[in-house]
Amino acid sequence: MSTMQKNMQCLYQKALSLLYMGLALYLTVLLLRYPALSLQYASTGLTLWLQKMIPTLLPFMILSGIMISMNVTQQFVSLLHPVLHFFFGTTPNGSYTLLMGFLCGFPMGARIAGELRRKGRISKKEAESLLAFCNNIGPIYFLSFVVSTLSLERPVLPFLLMYGVPFFYGMALMRIFPVFSRLAKPWKHSTDSVSPTKETHNESSIRKDSAPEELLPAIDSAILSGLIGIGKLGGYMVFFNLLNIMFVPFPNLPPFLLHLYQCILEITSGIAGCGNAHPYLVLILLPFGGFSCIAQTFSMIRGTDLNIRPYLFHKLMQTGITALCYFVLRPFS
Repeated sequence: MSTMQKNMQCLYQKALSLLYMGLALYLTVLLLRYPALSLQYASTGLTLWLQKMIPTLLPFMILSGIMISMNVTQQFVSLLHPVLHFFFGTTPNGSYTLLMGFLCGFPMGARIAGELRRKGRISKKEAESLLAFCNNIGPIYFLSFVVSTLSLERPVLPFLLMYGVPFFYGMALMRIFPVFSRLAKPWKHSTDSVSPTKETHNESSIRKDSAPEELLPAIDSAILSGLIGIGKLGGYMVFFNLLNIMFVPFPNLPPFLLHLYQCILEITSGIAGCGNAHPYLVLILLPFGGFSCIAQTFSMIRGTDLNIRPYLFHKLMQTGITALCYFVLRPFS
């Protein structure tokens, strides 16, 4: 690295530190200036955590943790694995991640991918590919909270777009793109011509030496891991809900911009704040999930070799595709 590059990097780091310090100082002033409002935002985050996340996520976290510790995930998906493998080229543990991610909802897809990767039962390539599309808002959350809050009289098409976009995006990512990638390299030696599924997902990074635990130790470790995980999610919800205070000193901002900021920041409180005023805005931003969901996903995969940047890229891509679909179909017009 040249001297100029080192100087530029040093300046960048200093500027970033000043920015963080300025934001921290600004937020501290706001918390002291508006104590009642700060308490309200924090209470909102805690209420959402207690009423929505703990009852719906903690049981799945514990149950999934038990199955992973006892190494019975492959048997759990034995009936559906041939179908999921046909569409996505997944390994049995990859099929389990995909199924639980779609059915249980965010952030179970990221949590399971992270746990299986830590235990060496899934390759880095497959885990990152699954993370790109199976860590979504859950169908129960969508049907019980989103549909009622937005007052959707015709929820079928939004539901199909919510889960159809990641389904076909994941199929293209795991099945179609690897084939085109190989076709684009015809000069490779014929000894490399293994199937795209094996080349992409059955990497040597999958370990076979992760011994299963007995039932009682598995329950104990799953409960502890689940409580730590759900506790961290609660902290993220409180913190990101507090960030709603940033624009309180600017009361004349257009309501649409405030609702947009709230949804990008934390999707659940953003939906509650919007009500049924901006259904397109909420439905388009649901695949993205908000910065709180991004931070929670990072928490779930921290300590592994999985990277949050590809996940963010794929989420933005699916959000763009969803926006295009709503622009073309216009279900509420």
